[in-house]
Amino acid sequence: MTTAAALVPGVRASKSIVVAEEHTAPHVGSGQVRVLATPVLINLFEAAALAAAEGFVPAGRQTVGTLLSMRHLAATPVGMRVEAHAEVIAVEGRLIRFRVWAEDEVEPIGEGVHERIMIGLDGFDTRMGAKILRRVPSVRKSD
Repeated sequence: MTTAAALVPGVRASKSIVVAEEHTAPHVGSGQVRVLATPVLINLFEAAALAAAEGFVPAGRQTVGTLLSMRHLAATPVGMRVEAHAEVIAVEGRLIRFRVWAEDEVEPIGEGVHERIMIGLDGFDTRMGAKILRRVPSVRKSD
């Protein structure tokens, strides 16, 4: 079985945060303005999608993100609540496609499409171990 049969379009989940200093652009290195950083919004979209899918993932499998196409529509200041949502819009074999969107307490702040693929953990771990063995040793410069 490559996908959980019960995972169908329409399944939804949400994740929310109250924007704190650690969520701002200066803190994560994505700008100088003290508002919700785009990388944090991306993380919220992924977390919402993972929450929507994880209850349907069989033992020994997991989903990993493979694509996120999004627009950050509006800034959100520190102290304001943000809620991100993900809705399954397609399940094609191992691929799960989500519509993602987010709003703060005032307005929509982001939207996009996110894709995750279901993987077998044993095979994935084996491939990652083999990749580590293939890496080129880094060259250290002398001081």
